[in-house]
Amino acid sequence: MRRLIEDGRVHVFDGAMGTLLYSRGVFVNVCYDELNLSRPELVEGIHREYVAAGAEILETNTFGANPVKLSSYGLAERTEEVNAVAARLARRAAGRAALVAGALGPLGIRLEPWGPTSLDEAVAFFRRQVAGLLEGGVDGFVLETFSDLSEIECAIRAVREESDLPVFAQMTVGQDRRTAFGTEPAQLASALEKTSADVIGLNCSVGPAVMLDAIEEMAEVTTRPLSAQPNAGLPRTVGDRKIYLASPEYMAQYARRMIDVGCRFVGGCCGTTPDHTRKMRDAVSALQPKHTSVVISSASVGEPTLADPPPLDVRSAWGRKLARGETVVSVEIVPPHSWDPREVTEPARMLKVAGVDAVSIVESPRSRSRMGALPAGLIIEREVGIEAIVHYTCRDKNMLGMISDLLGAAAAGIRNILVVSGDPPVMGPYPDATAVFDIDSIGLTNVIQGLNRGVDPGNNSIGEPTRFVQGVAVNQGAVDHDRELSRFRYKIEAGADFAVTQPVFDPDALERFLEAAAPVGIPVVAGIWPFMSLRNAEFLANEMPGVDVPPQIVERMRLAQESGAEAAVEEGVAIALEMIEATRPFVQGFHISAPHRKVEIPLRVLRESGVRSTA
Repeated sequence: MRRLIEDGRVHVFDGAMGTLLYSRGVFVNVCYDELNLSRPELVEGIHREYVAAGAEILETNTFGANPVKLSSYGLAERTEEVNAVAARLARRAAGRAALVAGALGPLGIRLEPWGPTSLDEAVAFFRRQVAGLLEGGVDGFVLETFSDLSEIECAIRAVREESDLPVFAQMTVGQDRRTAFGTEPAQLASALEKTSADVIGLNCSVGPAVMLDAIEEMAEVTTRPLSAQPNAGLPRTVGDRKIYLASPEYMAQYARRMIDVGCRFVGGCCGTTPDHTRKMRDAVSALQPKHTSVVISSASVGEPTLADPPPLDVRSAWGRKLARGETVVSVEIVPPHSWDPREVTEPARMLKVAGVDAVSIVESPRSRSRMGALPAGLIIEREVGIEAIVHYTCRDKNMLGMISDLLGAAAAGIRNILVVSGDPPVMGPYPDATAVFDIDSIGLTNVIQGLNRGVDPGNNSIGEPTRFVQGVAVNQGAVDHDRELSRFRYKIEAGADFAVTQPVFDPDALERFLEAAAPVGIPVVAGIWPFMSLRNAEFLANEMPGVDVPPQIVERMRLAQESGAEAAVEEGVAIALEMIEATRPFVQGFHISAPHRKVEIPLRVLRESGVRSTA
C-alpha cells in the first residue's frame, strides 16, 4: 500500500458496504460487523464485486467492530475474532488484484474532555480492533467518519503502537463543511498533517459537491496526499427506505474534479455501489493529480491563541462574591407550566428585597415541560434586576445546539450557569420522548471553559471570550462514591467555578466527601431543602434520584405530620436550620429550594439562621 501512496498516481477505493448489505435484505437492527462470522459469503461476495469493478483498495467490513459498539450486541469479547475474520474475507476476495485496508470508525462515545472516556481508554479500545485486523493480514488502515480530532488521533496512536503500516485518516463534515465540533477543513488538514497519518481526507455525511469544496480548502494548506470518499448524494426517503440518488456518472464527474484539486485517492461511501466504483475507475484511470504546491502554509491555519478566562470577580456579582470568599445565597425556583412571566418575576422580587444574591432557575425537573430556564432567567434579570443562575442540562440538545444557546445567553447578559446532566425523559409524563445526551456535564463544562477562553470545541475563535460563572452539581451521597469523586475532580479540572451539592440531610456525609476530594479548590455551596410535609420528605427519599434522605429524617417528618400540616412545616424548617448550622464550617454558601415557588419558607430559613437579615 505504501507503493500506491508514493507512486504519484491516482488510485480508487471501493464503495459502501453497509448500505449495500441493507439493499440486499439485511435489517438495520443487525450487527453488520457480525455478518463476517454468520454470513461470510455475503460479505466476501460484495468485496469481489468491487474488485471486479476496478477497486484497488478494499476496506474491511469492520467500521463498527470496536469493543464499545460490539458490546451492544454482546460481542465485545469477540472483537479480535470479528476483525481478523473480516480481514481474511477481504484478503481472499482481493487476491492479487487489490490491497486490503482495515477500517476503523468512531467508538460511538464521547471522549475527554467532552465525555467520561479517557484518551488512554480509547486507545486501548482501538488497539484491540487493530490487533485483530493485523492478525487477518491487512495492508494498511483507513480511519473513517471521525468528527473529533482527539478521537482520530487516538486511533492513529493505536495503529502506531501495533504497526508501521500506512494510515489513511479521514474526517467527516456536514453541509456547512465543518465537523460536528465546528472544525473547518483547513484546520482539519493542519491538525492531521501533524499526526503520523500517511494520507488525510474526508468521507461520508455529504455528497460530492460539498466534499469538493471542503477538499479544496484542505488542499490549500497541506502537502500530505489527500483522499475523498463522498456519499452518493444525500439520502431521500422513499417509502420506508433511504435512497441515495447520485448516479455513477455524477460520482465519476466529481471524482475527476477531486483529482483536479489534489486528491490522490477517490472512492465512495454510503449509497455507492460497484457501478459507481466502475464509473469512477473508468473516469480517473488516465488522470494525474495536479496538486503540486501549497498556497497557504499550514502554520497560518494553526490553533487560535487561547485567551485567559476573564477574572471571576468581573464576570458577575455572584462571581465577585465567590472570588472574595463572601457567603453567597441563592434560592431555587421551578419555572411554571404556563407562559405567565409573573409566576417567576413575583417570587424573584421578594427574593431581591430580602437580599438574596441570585435566583436559581431549574431546567425541566423530572422531565416535565415548563417554561425554559434560559428565557425565565432573562425575564427575571430584565424585569426584576436580580441575577439568575440558570440550570442548563445536557439532555435536550446536541452540542451544536448547546453552543448556540450559550452564545445567545452570553449576548443577552446571562452570566451564571449551573451545568447539570438532566433527568431522563422516562421520569416525566412523556415516556416516548427521546433524550439527546450528546455530551455529559463534564463535557459541557469543558465547552463553557473554552467559550470563556474565546474558542468553540472546534478551536474556532468566537471573538471576545464569554464571561460565564459556571457551577457544577455534586452528589455527596452517591452510591458509587469513588466514581462521583472522580467526576467531581474532572469537573473542577474542566473549569468549574463553584459547586452546588445535592440537598444536605447528612452533614457528616458531605464533610467526608469534601475531605476525600481535597483539595477542592473551588467554593462549595450546600443545597438546603426545607420540607413542607411528610409527603415531600417521602418523595425526595424514594423518588428523587441522587438525593439521600436518612430514615431518621423521614421519621421526624412523620411524627411532626401527625400533629398537623403546620407542625410539619415547622419541623421542615428546623431540619433546614440544622443543616445550615452543621455545614457552615466547610461551605461558602447555601442554595435553598423553594417548593412550589413559595419563597416565604426559604426566606424564613435565611432569617432564622442569620445567613441573611431578611425583612
